[in-house]
Amino acid sequence: QVQLVESGGGLVQAGGSLRLSCAASTRTFYSASMGWFRQAPGKEREFVAGIHWRGESTYYADSVKGRFTVGKNNNNNTAYLQMNSLKPEDTAVYYCAATLTFSGPYAVARADYEYEYWGQGTPVTVSS
Repeated sequence: QVQLVESGGGLVQAGGSLRLSCAASTRTFYSASMGWFRQAPGKEREFVAGIHWRGESTYYADSVKGRFTVGKNNNNNTAYLQMNSLKPEDTAVYYCAATLTFSGPYAVARADYEYEYWGQGTPVTVSS
C-alpha cells in the first residue's frame, strides 16, 4: 500500500508560482512513476504532468508545457510539481498519483486508470 500526501497549494496571483509536493510512504518509491492531475470545479479530472520511475522521461499536458516542471526525489520519497506563470485557468484541486505497475506503450502514464494510488488533493487558486 502506498500513501500519498500533497502539500503546497494555496492562493496566488496570476503570473506567480507555486511548488506542490507529494510525500510517499513506500519503500518502493524508486520504482514508482508519478503523475499529477487536476480537477477544476464542474470539470472532469485531467492529466497535468508525469515522470517515469527512473526519471528519464517526463510528459506534460499541452496546457502546462513550458510552465510546469515535474520531478521526483528518491532520497526523500517525494515528487514535486513546480508551477510558474500561473493562470486563472490553472485553478483546480491538484492530485498526486503513483503507479508501480504501469508498462504501457509509452514511457509515462497519462491516464488516471493507469495509476493505482492517489493523494487527497491540494487546492490551487489563481486570481486574476
